[in-house]
Amino acid sequence: MGRTSRKRSTLANRAIAASAALLLGGGGLVAVNVYASAGEGRSHQRPPQSENAGQAMSTIDCPEVANELTDVPRGARWQVDRELAGMDTQITQAYKRFADQKEQIERDPAFAENAILNPLKQKRLASLNRIANAIERVGERPQGLEALAPCTLRADGNAGGDGQNGGQTAGQGQDGGQGQDGGQSQDPSQDPSQDPGQGQDGGQGDGQDGGQDGGGQSGGGQAGNGPEASDFVDITTVQPNVSQPRQRRGASKGAFTTNCGRNEAGKFNSDNVIVAPGVSNGAHHMHDYVGNQSNDAFATDDILAAAATSCRNQGDKSTYYWPVLRLQNGTAEADANADGGGKEGNVGAIQTPAQVTLKFAGSPVSKVTAMPRFLRIITGDAKAFVNGNANANASWSCTGFENRQLKDKYPICPEGSKVVRTFKFQSCWDGQNSDSANHRTHVAFADQNGRCQNGFKAIPQLQQRIVYDVPPGPGFALDSFPEQLHKPVTDHGDFINVFDENLMNRVVSCINTGRKCR
Repeated sequence: MGRTSRKRSTLANRAIAASAALLLGGGGLVAVNVYASAGEGRSHQRPPQSENAGQAMSTIDCPEVANELTDVPRGARWQVDRELAGMDTQITQAYKRFADQKEQIERDPAFAENAILNPLKQKRLASLNRIANAIERVGERPQGLEALAPCTLRADGNAGGDGQNGGQTAGQGQDGGQGQDGGQSQDPSQDPSQDPGQGQDGGQGDGQDGGQDGGGQSGGGQAGNGPEASDFVDITTVQPNVSQPRQRRGASKGAFTTNCGRNEAGKFNSDNVIVAPGVSNGAHHMHDYVGNQSNDAFATDDILAAAATSCRNQGDKSTYYWPVLRLQNGTAEADANADGGGKEGNVGAIQTPAQVTLKFAGSPVSKVTAMPRFLRIITGDAKAFVNGNANANASWSCTGFENRQLKDKYPICPEGSKVVRTFKFQSCWDGQNSDSANHRTHVAFADQNGRCQNGFKAIPQLQQRIVYDVPPGPGFALDSFPEQLHKPVTDHGDFINVFDENLMNRVVSCINTGRKCR
């Protein structure tokens, strides 16, 4: 991937002004909860069309089918995952038609129904029928899936604010209540900041001159599909909202840090082997990869186990990946005409992190047990803009201000401060499964007291801290599904554990005996 290096200097003010100008432009019955509420897959109900009256529509909002399939028989999962990936492609294609024909839709709202939403509904019905057939071949046919077919248009609804709505602090998962399908919410008191000086290979990020060469469109951002100026907030205006967890007797106070680099080699793809195995471009946005060097849509457990790793400790072949961050400065990246890149609204210069810290921490109330090899964990929700906050776990801040965390806003950092993304992964495991039908219910967050519920076991908690040296101001964006409009709340991280047994045992020993290990 091509990049142009830059230095932070007198260009900063020009970057702010130019950036702002651009932005303004198992085998049994499948449980299907069509009317899911917060904590059950969708944390909002789709607004009625009357609520959108008079507002410009900004995106397509479809029910998240994957979240409603909580018990897909193992023999059907491969086909179901492929069908779900196909439904994601249907949405991205429909969004492109919507974006290309916005002016006509604004003149004639019925055009959207006839030319976009109805054809999309028919495609989704066919996919849902194939999903039901696949499940019926090895189990009981699910009922009610057809209710998930209709989609609507929706307005952005971004009215500004400080990014802390709902008490969303420190990567808090689900606001202190029960999480999706029996999972628990993350302890909101856990401090994501770690040591602000901590990090690996603390080189400078590959920034760019903040001048804008590309023209923004009405939706904001370099590609016209976000982000907008209202998606950013000055971190200095945010009140501190992070507190330290209380360590109780029996806590596991140690930590293990693995150094896997900053993706200096530039390993990117738009696959997601957890959610869409065997499907190229299953994510529809680019991921940064560190650790395992063979992760793509077709990587099996055997391929991952035999792969090279960027981790200093060769016993860690785990794969760690997250959406890339780009400067919205008019630069055409090498993927400008590629799937997952410019063809799907992900444009601008990809930024190499200045620091990446990967730390495994303990439980504030108990010892931890070893993760099973090939355990898969997704934290956050790549579709949280339309799905709501039930699974959102984004956490944005700036160096020097990490006691202030944002969930649904990007931070504007002062001169000399860097952008920080923090992920605190689920730290409770069901004790049996390395994955689940919706890739979520086999792991969960601890409750607000730090305890695992429902018989789940405490495991080492992966904590990722990713730092970027970008020009100050609202001139960057997260890669996303095109219809998610690059909203910061859609940030997410993915992990597959490929530690060898000896190293995982050492990780657990270090954590449980209170040692700091590398």
